Amino acid sequence: MLWNLFSFSQNLHLGIFGGAAAYNGDLAEKIFPGKLTNGVIGVTVNYELQDQFFIRAGFSYSIVGGDDAYSKDTALQHRNLRFETSIGEFSLIGEYYIFNLYNQKFSPYVFAGLAIYHFNPYAYDQNGQQVFLKPLSTEGQGLSQYPDRKPYSLTQPAIPFGGGVKYAFSDNVRLGLEFGLRKLFTDYLDDVSTTYVDYNDLLSAKGQLAVDMAYRGDEVAGGNPNYPGKNITRGGEKFKDWYYFAGLHLTFRIGSGGGGMQFMNNKKKYGCPSVPQ
Repeated sequence: MLWNLFSFSQNLHLGIFGGAAAYNGDLAEKIFPGKLTNGVIGVTVNYELQDQFFIRAGFSYSIVGGDDAYSKDTALQHRNLRFETSIGEFSLIGEYYIFNLYNQKFSPYVFAGLAIYHFNPYAYDQNGQQVFLKPLSTEGQGLSQYPDRKPYSLTQPAIPFGGGVKYAFSDNVRLGLEFGLRKLFTDYLDDVSTTYVDYNDLLSAKGQLAVDMAYRGDEVAGGNPNYPGKNITRGGEKFKDWYYFAGLHLTFRIGSGGGGMQFMNNKKKYGCPSVPQ
């Protein structure tokens, strides 16, 4: 049993991840827009099934956001919507290395798997107060007049995938530079997706704050001071939202070392220590 535990620990790598995070959707279309890019931190547990194939479990925390003010499209600037959200993500993915890092220093790698993430979009009103957007039903989600618009869940699945290149400082310490995307199944990461609902429907159901946060064109110079008519386009529901990370992933293999480890042809082998003659 102790030998089995030792063998398991030899294949276990603990990791930390840090880098940049951003989102793509109705309020940001460029990759890593300068004024809307935030950070991500995370921890991982990586199990080595084979020299070139790992299973990786991880937790990450990030903040992403979007803002029409940074768009080059004047019409979007006048729409004047914005949001931010923190994202807590648990993921389980498989990593495949093109080359064996016990034989050479560098290898490209790819990964894919499943994730569960939690988000909660918010924005700041004209007084600088933080307002969470889901309870306001800004596009009529959950209102009886709009039965086809269901409230969105704040905890959802995603498909993480990506790749990178990893450098082996030793058999026990490795550093990867990676880029990973998350395919989502919602268009409401930013609380923007379809069309405006009727002013009076929203006002009677959710109050003035919901109306104020659903349409903000009256807050910006050149914007229309009048709330848009029902079914006027607010967002584009054809494509789902995304979020993505780029950063460094540093891993340390635990349980390594000791007289019972020998290396043959640069690969891991185990046996008893030799006795001098």
